[in-house]
Amino acid sequence: MAQCVQSVQEFIQDSFVPMVAVLCSEDAEKVTRKNNLNFSELLRPFCRLTSEGHTRDPNNQVQVVKNLRISVNNVVARPSVPTSGVPGPAQRRLLSEVVSACQPAEGGVANVITAGDYDLNISASVPWYSDWRDTLTELSTSKHYTATTPWFEAYRESFLQSMPASDHEFLNHYLACLLVVSSSEAVPVEQFLKLSQEQHRIQHNGEYTNPKWFIPNTLKYYVLLHDMSQGDEQRADSVYEDMKQRYGAQGCYLLKINSRTAAVGADEQIPDPWSQYLNKSSLQSQDQSEEPAPAPVVVNNTAVENNVGGTPEMDGHDSAENDGVSINSLDNTHPLQLDTASDTPGSLDSLRSVAVETKTTTVYTGVAAGTSHGACLTLKDHDRLRLFIQEFTFRGLLPHIEKNIRQLNDQLVSRKGLSRSLFSATKKWFGGGKVPEKSIAELKNTSGLLYPPEAPELQIRKMADLCFLVQHYELAYSCYHTAKKDFLSDQAMLYAAGALEMAAVSAFLQGGAPRPYPAHYMDTAIQTYRDVCKNKVLAERCALLSAEVLKSQAKYSDAATLLIKMTSEDSDLCSALLLEQAAHCFINMRNPMVRKFAFHMILAGHRFSKAGQKRHALRCYCQAMQVYKGKGWSLAEDHINFTIGRQSFTLRQPENAVSAFRHILTNDSQQTSTQQGAFLREYLYVYRNVPGVCEVALPQLPLPCINSSATRVYFGHERRLAEGEKQAATHVSLDQEFDRDLAAMWQDLEEQVVAAANRGVVPATFYPTQCCLNSQTDNLRFPLAVVEEPIIVEVAFRNPLKVPLVLSDLSLLWKFTLKDFSRPQPQDVMVGDAVTISNEKEAITPRTAQKDDIIATEVIPEFYLSSEETRVARLKLLPRQTGQLNILGLVYNLASTPSTGDSTINSNASQGPSATEGTSVRGRQDLEIQGPRLNQTKEEKTSVSHGPDRRLDPTITPPMPLLEVFFLQFPTALLCGEIRKAYVEFCNVSRIPLCGLRVASTHPDFFTFGSSSLATPLTPLSPTSFENCSAYKTLATPSGATPGSVTAVTLVSAADFGSGGGGVTGPGTGGKRVVEIPLGEGTLTPGESTQLPLWLRGPDQEGVHEINFLFYFESAEKGGKISHRVLRHTVFICASRSLSVRATACRSNTLPEEEREEEGKNGSMLVFVDMENINTSEAGVREFHIVQVSSSSKQWRLHKCINPAEDKDCKLTSRERGKLCFRATRCKPHEATSKALEKYTFADLSLGNEQIISSTTPCADFFFRRCQSSASWRPPIVVETQGRHSRSQGAGPGGGAEDITGVVRKCNEVDLDIIVLWKAFVVEDNKQVILEGQLHVALQTIGKEACSLTQKEEAQEMVLLKFKPELPPPMTRPSMEQLSHLIKTNLHYPESYSHPFIQKSLCMVPVTLTLSNCSLAHVDAIIDLRHKTTSPESLEVHGSFTWLGQTQYKLQLRAQEVMRLPLRAGFLHAGVYNLGTPRVFAKLADQGAMCETSQQTATPALIIINST
Repeated sequence: MAQCVQSVQEFIQDSFVPMVAVLCSEDAEKVTRKNNLNFSELLRPFCRLTSEGHTRDPNNQVQVVKNLRISVNNVVARPSVPTSGVPGPAQRRLLSEVVSACQPAEGGVANVITAGDYDLNISASVPWYSDWRDTLTELSTSKHYTATTPWFEAYRESFLQSMPASDHEFLNHYLACLLVVSSSEAVPVEQFLKLSQEQHRIQHNGEYTNPKWFIPNTLKYYVLLHDMSQGDEQRADSVYEDMKQRYGAQGCYLLKINSRTAAVGADEQIPDPWSQYLNKSSLQSQDQSEEPAPAPVVVNNTAVENNVGGTPEMDGHDSAENDGVSINSLDNTHPLQLDTASDTPGSLDSLRSVAVETKTTTVYTGVAAGTSHGACLTLKDHDRLRLFIQEFTFRGLLPHIEKNIRQLNDQLVSRKGLSRSLFSATKKWFGGGKVPEKSIAELKNTSGLLYPPEAPELQIRKMADLCFLVQHYELAYSCYHTAKKDFLSDQAMLYAAGALEMAAVSAFLQGGAPRPYPAHYMDTAIQTYRDVCKNKVLAERCALLSAEVLKSQAKYSDAATLLIKMTSEDSDLCSALLLEQAAHCFINMRNPMVRKFAFHMILAGHRFSKAGQKRHALRCYCQAMQVYKGKGWSLAEDHINFTIGRQSFTLRQPENAVSAFRHILTNDSQQTSTQQGAFLREYLYVYRNVPGVCEVALPQLPLPCINSSATRVYFGHERRLAEGEKQAATHVSLDQEFDRDLAAMWQDLEEQVVAAANRGVVPATFYPTQCCLNSQTDNLRFPLAVVEEPIIVEVAFRNPLKVPLVLSDLSLLWKFTLKDFSRPQPQDVMVGDAVTISNEKEAITPRTAQKDDIIATEVIPEFYLSSEETRVARLKLLPRQTGQLNILGLVYNLASTPSTGDSTINSNASQGPSATEGTSVRGRQDLEIQGPRLNQTKEEKTSVSHGPDRRLDPTITPPMPLLEVFFLQFPTALLCGEIRKAYVEFCNVSRIPLCGLRVASTHPDFFTFGSSSLATPLTPLSPTSFENCSAYKTLATPSGATPGSVTAVTLVSAADFGSGGGGVTGPGTGGKRVVEIPLGEGTLTPGESTQLPLWLRGPDQEGVHEINFLFYFESAEKGGKISHRVLRHTVFICASRSLSVRATACRSNTLPEEEREEEGKNGSMLVFVDMENINTSEAGVREFHIVQVSSSSKQWRLHKCINPAEDKDCKLTSRERGKLCFRATRCKPHEATSKALEKYTFADLSLGNEQIISSTTPCADFFFRRCQSSASWRPPIVVETQGRHSRSQGAGPGGGAEDITGVVRKCNEVDLDIIVLWKAFVVEDNKQVILEGQLHVALQTIGKEACSLTQKEEAQEMVLLKFKPELPPPMTRPSMEQLSHLIKTNLHYPESYSHPFIQKSLCMVPVTLTLSNCSLAHVDAIIDLRHKTTSPESLEVHGSFTWLGQTQYKLQLRAQEVMRLPLRAGFLHAGVYNLGTPRVFAKLADQGAMCETSQQTATPALIIINST
């Protein structure tokens, strides 16, 4: 139970006090009425004695009486009325009003108890449940806490005081009567006589059963009341003296009051001790009848709480109501039933019934509000009243009680002489004056017998009650115990239960070594009262006393069980209070039972609600919510929230009601769709019926849920779709998913193009363009938007309910600050000049004129969300002026659909739900986006702080140019290496001219706009000519030209094709990744469009390739806040297999001196080109024709084809292979001038009747772009390392300063690029189409095969992660393979030789060994002619052949020197011999420590020896 203000001993003592009656004359009443009080009310604050009294028991032992209180009441005689065991209507109404009047104090200190994981605020004034944790001020760790329930104590006090007097006990019978006469009476003594006779008539006349009197000889105490302000004091004194002579000094008293006059001390503040007693005035059985009377009763919030229909029920005929209070139909439901009786909005009867009520304040009827009491009394009069009570008690009442105890004791002692058995037998035979009410068979089912007043059993009970009243508990217990036995033996169950009850209380109150509390006495008494006697009132009193005793002994479990057992359907108010106290018992146990506390609080709240106690019901539900909230008990939470919402609405607490309903709707509810629909309708109804909720500001709506962090903002026009054959640039749209890697790639491209536009330097103010902002983008800066370009905000809605929602008139809320960016901006200092404009007022009423001249706001008429659906809405703003825009949130009408069960209605259908059909509320939701957590400084790491997220705060800037790009005849599929011509159209759709058009791409080798320096007159200029004309610059082969011979040799500079010279990415160019797009006059005026050709080349790798273009452009009007704009385009190209080309370079055996003059004497080599058709015929390709092979190099060029086809080009069908052999020569000496160092020599070898000029667009463009893209690309502001095309020529002979590796490498270096040009014949739509393309092969080293396809292993090596910067590689020694190519050897000998072996057995043949130094340094060579003898095969082959003469030579060759060495070979037999046996070892002359390396010899040299 809750903590009480009184201790249990004080409570029991105050529950049973001596009763004193009052009879006043009319004049005496007039004297007291001056103070707005009658005489009993006048004495009531002074009825507790402040000093101790003393009595003597029958053994003459002194008994101390402490803290005694007496009860003084006016006598109201009533005729005999049969008493029932249930409270009457008037008593019910009184108790209900007492509980209603006692409400928890607001703002009290929270009292917190910790139980397990719970911190429960169990104060009387519980805060609103959603904020209860904020009110915790301290944690209580003590066993007992200080939560009080004053309404329970007030109920208990009023209940005990209003109990009717009973015949089976005497505790509330009157012991004495005060006869009060005014001193102003003519003959006061006669008035005393009349009053005495009246008292005698009331007590002894049989027609009155109420009030009841304790003993026949009632104490009469005569009080002379003197009005000090009017009466004659001397006369009063003389009358008093006469009274003392007549009644004795112990039996009368002169009481002087009203010492205060109106003129004297009008400003003096006198305390008013009567108010608290009058407000708690009760219906005593002698004060009021069952009919309405003007006695003080308490009414609090009458219209709202106790009678929701309007006026309180004040007559006694309220059988249809509980606790004398009208009960709303809302409460006639099961305790856990949540939904209303019907699913239509018309079922909100309970809410509508209270919607018309007015809030009332506390009014006390019977006593006018604001009436002062004791206005004529001074503090001295207060002391006189206090002294009067003390004198009356000590001199009159206590001696009277003591005398009666002695008399009763003497009577009982005298009777003990008789035999108990004889006495019983005498009573049995002669009746003893007892009258049986029922037959013997019915005794156990009734209250038993009725004793006459003089029955000895009643005398024992009467003595026990007197002893109890004067705190002589030991003697009282003995008497009760004796009476209990007598009553039980007589089957007088009502009397026995009363004796058991008081025996238990007396045993508990005994001082010294107390008896153990006989709880079983109380249990038996309660059961007897309730079950046998059918008296609920006495059973309830017994339970209240026992529960307090058990609580004081910390037996909370027993107390809770007892209280719960006493609940019934008879009285909702009583059951609610008992259940609440039981809940407090559970929470106050040694191990608090928190869930039982909450459960019984819910039950108590339900019974409070049925009893009309709405405030107490709300408090109970709020306290229970602390336990259920956040623990996953969703259905229980919904029930509690729903009840809290209804009760709060009834009590005119709309904020709390809305908050409770909000919790039901926003949590993940497990209710059925029907139930959720009812919740939603009630929530909307609450909003609609709260006055003024939508008039000043829009309320925050809980539905639908908005994922603010998922909000995306898009700046700019939505892209146009394709127009006919035109394909628009993809750019950025809200339909695209954000990819962090892609965003980094676009930012990298933008940095490159910005650097290219700013002379190789990225400006410090550069910030990457972000057209679409989301939670993963960098939102720390204010985004820049352009005036007259829309801003689209995508908001993610989620409907958590199982019922559909309809949002209507959905739009954005914003505020806008005007700024003029065209003027200089020291304006930031003068912020006061800025004008802030908002559309919040206009948004309150939909379909009103918006501020479209500032920001045009799009309104979505209807937005439908089906059950549990997540859907995005895109809302548009069109800024008309420059300034700072802040998007605040959304405004819309929220409505529930009429048919809550149907969740599949199409919003676009004509029969779809409309917001006007159901209840709708207009409100808002703010878009509050939390920025990223800051984690840079130490303070930020140790605390949780977030940076700003400004995606909803764009700055509106002045107009900027806007570019649209369209592609014509742009393919989606190409063969690997295929060349296709397309067209690009650039349109300026803004009002501002644009310039500085550039494009950057992740695949610069995929496209080219052509070389601006070289005219291409033979290139088709229109799209319609594509089918008949080649994309290349073509010429007819000169007549008489041999197929496979060189038809054209051209010198071309890489700078002509934007390569920046030798592949070096110079500052300001951005490398080949950034291309300037030529515009006619450098600008594109508003509305102008231009069309440019674009050549495409299929990627070398098959598969689907994602190719990204970034178009960059600037405004012709400089100085704006936005320096440039970009447009993105992504294409996907599916590349199919075409040809695989492999090439190998071999040294030619011919020496430079043997070559023809026109071929130069700089050396030659053989190039083998192996081609395979690897196309799988999926694209319908029938065959490939190799129409031309071209070369490009600074040092070498193809000279002629050795094995051309006779009269047609090389043709390859599916899976066929072909091989071509070419002779390559070094460039002519006049071509290798210093001016031509940076120029490439292009040589074309046509294999058909057409010559393609490879040194022009597009062939040369793709060649140079292919060279650059072969290396991994880096940001443009970093100078790339030199590629293989920028190797300088080696130093001349004697360049000893060069490292060995460089010398040896250049010996084997080729640096020759082969360009294979082909045509393919494809059948498309029953029509043959000719495709053309080119493949590149880069030959770098002699003998090492090169392929047109990049090997996968190489690609994997390219992407290996490196966590440390690469150190320069250490100086490595040349490999054996590199050193084996220092010297080229050749044998000169006759192919056949005849010799007469019969005449001369030894045949000697002269052979010349030619040595050629291929390097640019001096080389030491050793020639060893000895045969190897390591294997038997060599012996077998070389056995009959030997070299004659010197067999080992040591020579030194200068750089590129050719030396001939004459040798002689000896043969013994005729046959075929291989002369290629000389072994040549070489090393660099200046490397003394290096060993000679074996050189690669030529092919086998076979000689035929004939015998003649």
